[in-house]
Amino acid sequence: MRRLFVGKQILIIDDQNQLLSLMRRILEDEQYQVHILQNGKDALSYMKALLPDLLILDLKLGEISGQDVLKQLKEDPITAEIPVIVYTAAVLEAEEVAREIGDDPILYQKVHLIRKPFDLDDLLILVEQTVNEPVH
Repeated sequence: MRRLFVGKQILIIDDQNQLLSLMRRILEDEQYQVHILQNGKDALSYMKALLPDLLILDLKLGEISGQDVLKQLKEDPITAEIPVIVYTAAVLEAEEVAREIGDDPILYQKVHLIRKPFDLDDLLILVEQTVNEPVH
């Protein structure tokens, strides 16, 4: 199916090769330009250089937590407006992020949380909705 938003850039940060490959294939099939990072250490500098239309971020990364990456991105004026889909299988981590989003909805505007395991069709629907959200 041909989309209206062909060519939107998406950055995925995850340290799990299998899920990365699967998400990349599905998103590229929908005509998105997909970029991959396998750690959060260089996320901020990469995001500033790329300025993607969407970040998909695993909250469980190796050297730095996805929560720390998310906070850095949202606190930096250059990257603050970039929409983010965060995901995790960790219940406590998901609850903590949901609480942070609820406590500071202005800082965490355009942040969507999904829990693993998730259906890839549901992820694709959320991606489509997120990249088409109006800019404020």
